[in-house]
Amino acid sequence: MKDTLNVLLSKLRMKQLQLLIALDDQKSLHKAAGTMSMTQSAASKALQELEAMLEAPLFERSKSGMIPNPLGHCVIRYARLMATDLTALCQDVAEIRSGRGGRLAVGAIMGAIPACVVPALNQLHAGQPGLSIEVVEDTSARMLQQLDDGRLDLVIGRAAVAGDPSKYHYRPLGDEPLSVVVGHGHPPLPRKEVTLHDLAGHRWVTYPSHMPLHALLEREMDLAGIEMPDNPISTASTFVTVALLHSSAELVSLLPTAIAELFVARKMLRVVPVKLKSPSQTFGIVTRKGGVLSPPAERFIELVQAQTTEQALREEQPERPARARRRRDAAQKQKTA
Repeated sequence: MKDTLNVLLSKLRMKQLQLLIALDDQKSLHKAAGTMSMTQSAASKALQELEAMLEAPLFERSKSGMIPNPLGHCVIRYARLMATDLTALCQDVAEIRSGRGGRLAVGAIMGAIPACVVPALNQLHAGQPGLSIEVVEDTSARMLQQLDDGRLDLVIGRAAVAGDPSKYHYRPLGDEPLSVVVGHGHPPLPRKEVTLHDLAGHRWVTYPSHMPLHALLEREMDLAGIEMPDNPISTASTFVTVALLHSSAELVSLLPTAIAELFVARKMLRVVPVKLKSPSQTFGIVTRKGGVLSPPAERFIELVQAQTTEQALREEQPERPARARRRRDAAQKQKTA
């Protein structure tokens, strides 16, 4: 098998595969050669070379013409698949060059998806409806490996977790604050401020040990003088976490605030007013140094940065009237002084 593969990789030509398809359609070497703009002798030689590579005949001659045998049917099927893939490749190349299509693969940490990734993707898709988009949610460390392998075009995450962060371009976007959450059906908590000690009777839904949020919860428990629960439910799935919390008032978990607010608005979760001591982790756009970004990737980055700037301005908006009043008050005092 390996020898056959090496022979095909080194000697197989698309012209031979096109000839097979033409023979299957025309049932005649003479007619197939005509559709290929080849002489009959050249077509015969090309077929013989292909059969020699596979060490077996592919057609049987009959009164109705050249009929593929079982091996011939198999090779023709793959020839058609390869021709279809090449046609799709040419279409993608043409669309990429025209800026209409192509493919974009984005990796994103959980907390960046609602406010950064989703709005940018919606705008990108509206402008380029022919674009094929893949979104991967995982830890930054795992997504950086996929970025290195070329399976992702860019990552919305953290470059600092890499063994060598200097091999990436990093453009900061913002912080990923975290919230302690329970199901919406959880009984009202007695005080405005709650500590982790107050949640001692709850069972935790935690993240697997390889995830940064697991280490953060361990740190918070340690700072509070509490041991990590020995009977947690561990999952990396946001959907599983929310479904579990929504179904039981005895469970509690930790989620990025952006994700938590999404489900609080739909009355599936409630945020517990626990003040975490660990600082919020920052995240940003991570790309490979030396890599060439596709037009869709460049456009996506532009949209994410614009979305982040717009969101920051919206968050500052309520503070502006207060600052304006302070300036007016200060000016008034100077006049009366």
